[in-house]
Amino acid sequence: MAKFVLAGRADCPYYAKAELLADYLQKNLPDFRVHKITQHPHVWEEWLKDLCEKNKWSHKKSPIIWRELLDRGGEGLLLGGYNEFLEYAQLYYGVTSSMTTELMKIIAQENLETHIEKELEEETKKDLIHPLQVWITSASVPACYNLIPILTSGEVFGMHTEISLNLFDNKQAEENLHVIVAETRDLVAPLLRSISICTRVEDAFLQAHVIIILDENTDQEVYTLEDYIRSRLPLCRLYGYLIEKNAHDSVRVIVGGKTFVNLKTVLLMRYAPNVAHNIIAVALGVEGQARAALARKLRTTSSCIKNVIVWGNISGNNYIDLRKAKVYRYESAIWGPPNYSRPVLSLIFDSDWVNRQYVETLKKLTATGKQFGAILSAHSIATTLKYWYHGSPPGEIVSLGVLSEGQFGIPEGIVFSMPVKFENGTWVVLTDLKDTEISEQIMTRMTSDLIQEKLVALGDLISFQPYQSETDIAKSDEKTSLPTTYNNQENQRVSDVDLLDLIPQPISEKPYSQEAINDSEDKSVEEQQIN
Repeated sequence: MAKFVLAGRADCPYYAKAELLADYLQKNLPDFRVHKITQHPHVWEEWLKDLCEKNKWSHKKSPIIWRELLDRGGEGLLLGGYNEFLEYAQLYYGVTSSMTTELMKIIAQENLETHIEKELEEETKKDLIHPLQVWITSASVPACYNLIPILTSGEVFGMHTEISLNLFDNKQAEENLHVIVAETRDLVAPLLRSISICTRVEDAFLQAHVIIILDENTDQEVYTLEDYIRSRLPLCRLYGYLIEKNAHDSVRVIVGGKTFVNLKTVLLMRYAPNVAHNIIAVALGVEGQARAALARKLRTTSSCIKNVIVWGNISGNNYIDLRKAKVYRYESAIWGPPNYSRPVLSLIFDSDWVNRQYVETLKKLTATGKQFGAILSAHSIATTLKYWYHGSPPGEIVSLGVLSEGQFGIPEGIVFSMPVKFENGTWVVLTDLKDTEISEQIMTRMTSDLIQEKLVALGDLISFQPYQSETDIAKSDEKTSLPTTYNNQENQRVSDVDLLDLIPQPISEKPYSQEAINDSEDKSVEEQQIN
C-alpha cells in the first residue's frame, strides 16, 4: 500500500492542485492512500522548518509531499513539491492534472476558509475540555465578592463557557479567601468548573485567559502623594513579569478600581509588552456616576441615558462630554418608539445646574472616591468584559482607558479614557466622531497630571505638581493676600472654586440662554470639565 502525506499552506494554489490530483488517485486506485495537512499562512514557514529539521529534509515551498514507508517501519521518504508529485503520478499511474490557474486560486481560498473554520471548531472543543482561566488580584476586597456571582452567571463569557476562578492575594488574606471560596461553591453555579486560592507569587496567573486587576489593600503607611505614586511601580512590575511568564499568550487584562487606574494600566503595559495591546482600564464606573446624576435631574432611569463620554484620567482629572448623550423612553410631550431618543442637553433647561452643580458633584465623587463602591466597581468590570467578548450594543459609545496613539490630539504613551466600540473580540477607538473637539486648556489639564504620574512613578520626576490654570493661580494669589482672620473661612471654601472659566459653552440653539457668567470664547462645546 502506498500512503502519501500532502501538506501545504492553506491558501496555496499548488496545494489545491496537488490535493485534487491526490483525491483522484485515492478514489481510483485501491492501494493508494493520502493524508492531508493544512497550516495557516502565518505559521506555515515555522511548521515546515521544524518538520524538515526533524526529518533532515531540505524543502522551502508549499506544498511538501512525502511517502510513509508503512511496510518497512522506516522514516518517511521525501517526494518533493507539486512538480515532483505530478511527475510521480504521470510516471507510475499515467495520470496528470489539467486544473486552470483561476480554479486553483478559487479552491485555495476555499481551503483557507475551511482551515479557519476547523481551527475555530477545535478552539471550541478545547474550551469544553479546558475551562476559561480567570484570575482576580486582591481577591479579598469587597469588589471581588460582588464580581464573582456575575462572572459565574454566564452573562459575561457566555452561557456555554465554563470558567475556573483563581483568587490571588497575599498570605494575610488567606482566611478571607477561604470564606469566599466556600460561599462561591454554595452558589452551585453550573458554569463554574472550579475555584481556587493562590498566595504564592511565583504561581500567579498560570495559564490565565483573563486577569482582573482590583485595587489592592494597602497597609503600608505613605506620607506623600509622590511616595504613593512610586509605590505602584514595584507591584505593576511584578504583575507584568508574571503575566509575561505564566499567562496565556492571548490573555486579556482589565484594570478596575478608583485609585490611579490609568497609571497602573500604563505601567502594566510597560512591563508586559507582549500583551500590551490586550490591557485596558475600566471607565464605565465614572460613566455610570455621570449618567446617574443626569437621570436624577431628568427624573428617569440611568439605563435610559446613553453615549456619555468620559475623557482623560479615570480616577482623576477627567472631562464628562455630553455632546453625544441621548435619553431614551423619556416621558414628555414628545413620545416615540423604544429606539427613539432625544439629546440630553436639549432637555436640561437649568444652565446653572449644568455648569455648576453637575460639574462640582462629579468632581467631588472623583476626588474622594465616594459612592464608587464594590457593587459599581464589579458591575463596570463585568460589563466591560462582556462587551470585550461579545461586542458592545450597536450604535452605542463606550468609554475605555486605552494607550494613546495620538488620537484626538492626545499625547502618545499615556493611558487615556476615550470613546470606543467593541466588536469581533477587540475594541476600536471612534476617531470618526464629529463635534468632539476638546479645547487646548482642558486637554492640557487632563494630560498634565497623567504625564506627571508616569514620570514620578518611573523616577524621572521628583515632585508632582497638579495642573493650575491662570485663573486658579490668580485666585491662589488672591487668597494669600487676605487678612489672617479670614484664612480659615477661605480654606473651608476651597471646594467652591469657580469652574466657569474651564467649562465649554452651549451653542445658542439649546433651550437655555447664554448668560453673562459664561463669556468664554470657546462656544463649540456644551459640556462640563471635572477638575
